[in-house]
Amino acid sequence: MENNLRRETITFDNQKHLHAPPKTRAIPMRWREMAAVVTYLVIFTVISSALAYDPDMLQDLCVANTSAGIKVNGFTCKAETNITEADFFFDGLAKPGKVNSSVGSLVTGGNVEKIPGLNTLGVSLSRIDYAPDGLNPPHTHPRATEMIFVLEGELDVGFITTANKLISKTVKKGEVFVFPRGLVHFQKNNDDKAASVISAFNSQLPGTQSIAMTLFTSTPAVPDNVLTKAFQVGTKEIDKIKTKLAPKKS
Repeated sequence: MENNLRRETITFDNQKHLHAPPKTRAIPMRWREMAAVVTYLVIFTVISSALAYDPDMLQDLCVANTSAGIKVNGFTCKAETNITEADFFFDGLAKPGKVNSSVGSLVTGGNVEKIPGLNTLGVSLSRIDYAPDGLNPPHTHPRATEMIFVLEGELDVGFITTANKLISKTVKKGEVFVFPRGLVHFQKNNDDKAASVISAFNSQLPGTQSIAMTLFTSTPAVPDNVLTKAFQVGTKEIDKIKTKLAPKKS
């Protein structure tokens, strides 16, 4: 009887051992490290995308206190008791500006510096007026995408991608064209009549860098040996361009 019990016990233990689930292999440390790195990169990408444009507002109003002289990625807020309707109003885009520049265009900005109430709202407008054959020279807006709406006239517009591809089109009254953020772009009035557009930006202060003015009229000046090498021309040609672009003395 005892022998039979011993045999049954041994048989049971063997069966229990044979049918036990296999042990789980430990994940190598390098895989766990890689997973952590991937997770970090995903989180970093999401956060970076969220912060790619003007910061989001954290209160109803933050009217810019432009006289404070302090900027923390924008303007400080004016006391709410000092806010008036004038902080949200601007009539500077209602009429065509007087175009007297050598390139034949005039930009009138409607940004936070003109409309303090735009502070933290992430939008602004400009009006661009073009004389016949006028040009808004190649430039960029480092902090905003631009969308133009043609008020009058007909323009040849375009931008250049980082792959050096020109995307261009002729736009007429009532039509819209978009210039992606940071890309070099231009507008040219090829008509014998004046033209004008309204530009919308997804920034309260988009910033503008004119390519020619940036390179040839900066302070301090870009060294001549940099410009002659970049444009494959001599010093005389560089000096001639600088003279033409130099601000006129009033």
